[in-house]
Amino acid sequence: MIDVIWKLGAFVVVLGTLVVFHELGHYLVARWCGVKVLRFSVGFGRVVWARRYGPDRTEWAVSAIPLGGYVKMADEREDELPIEDLPRAFNRQSVWRRIAIVAAGPVANLLLAVLLFAGTYVAGVPGQRAVLAPPAPSTAAAAAGVADGDVVVSVDGEPVASVQELRWRIVKSQGRGSVDLAVERRDGSRSTLPLSLRGLAVPDWEGNPLAALGLRPDLGAPMVDEVVAGKPAQAAGLRSGDRIVAVDGRPARSPSDVAGATNAKPGEKIVYRVRRDGVEQELAVVPEAVEQGGRRIGLAGLRLRVDPAAIERVAITVRSGPIDALAAGAGKTWELSGFTLRMLGRMIVGEASLKNLSGPITLADYAGQSAQAGLLTFVGYLALISISLGVLNLLPIPLLDGGHLLYYLTEIVLGRPLSDRAFEVGQRIGMALLAVLMTLALVNDVSRLF
Repeated sequence: MIDVIWKLGAFVVVLGTLVVFHELGHYLVARWCGVKVLRFSVGFGRVVWARRYGPDRTEWAVSAIPLGGYVKMADEREDELPIEDLPRAFNRQSVWRRIAIVAAGPVANLLLAVLLFAGTYVAGVPGQRAVLAPPAPSTAAAAAGVADGDVVVSVDGEPVASVQELRWRIVKSQGRGSVDLAVERRDGSRSTLPLSLRGLAVPDWEGNPLAALGLRPDLGAPMVDEVVAGKPAQAAGLRSGDRIVAVDGRPARSPSDVAGATNAKPGEKIVYRVRRDGVEQELAVVPEAVEQGGRRIGLAGLRLRVDPAAIERVAITVRSGPIDALAAGAGKTWELSGFTLRMLGRMIVGEASLKNLSGPITLADYAGQSAQAGLLTFVGYLALISISLGVLNLLPIPLLDGGHLLYYLTEIVLGRPLSDRAFEVGQRIGMALLAVLMTLALVNDVSRLF
């Protein structure tokens, strides 16, 4: 129950911040253009709280449905206005002013993302150097020539400072046949390796593309945190504090290495090479066969953790000065905006799964997880969602800001506003499209839960 309350609280903070900035964009540009603003509302539906401020006595309100907001401007198409307010009506503004007012909301979200990213770069982004463990023989990384101890320094010429950046560079390359991976060897020399992406399926992109490619971060030999009583690991003689350095002769450089090798052999003997008190020994384990997620896997009855000393060796903190941080924040926002558009395009043509769509349940879950992970993680998540909100609102779908921009651009081309009938048809189409998208997102949310 506490976890649910925590996630809901984090979600309210995320949604409230993004809505307020979005609507402030509309409000400030409307005021700058001389348009009279009647109401600034966080939420839709019935007003539950309101106060009036400013020379125009604008009503600042909180409404009952907290899934958005709106800025209500004087508009004689909606209300009968006093004669003195007619010059300040939204519908009487030039088309270029209307475009500026409507575009200001999404632009405010993108600017917020720039500032949030810049703030994290100034504070210092913790990460892990992209030091790689030896790849499995059948992977793309092995075919490319990745070796034990290689440090990735760039992907297609774009610098990589951490594992997190490496993952982003690879994900951003989805749809391409290969990338050039620049690595620094143990001897200090540098090599550029052609890494094929052709073997990755949709589930690989949705899961962990680095693991599917064989790009395994070197986290050192995993440590046994706990041995479950009565399970195969205890019977084989493993103890808490042991380090598993290899499984069936293959080096283990992370808990996932051990888990993957163990899961792959249910009921079959495997050999753990264990380091205990500085001495290595081999212990034979027969993993218990269990059904999990519709498949048969092996479980040894171990809980593993990463060696804190190994994490410390590869830990880095990337910091920037204010000017460089703003430039990096703008670059990151531009990259993520483009990536969001490309992913939407890939989903439309069927090259990416519609399961990538998320609704409020998933957003609340991730908001809570990021808040629990720390302030910098939460701020980064807030920036990501701000970009998504800004980009989605610019899509040419009626009811969204992008739909209104489409109307105004059409007005520029035709030399006259669209007819009321065309506007009404567009609104109905937009409502149907948004209903379909919301339904898909909610179905995905529920499927993730169950």
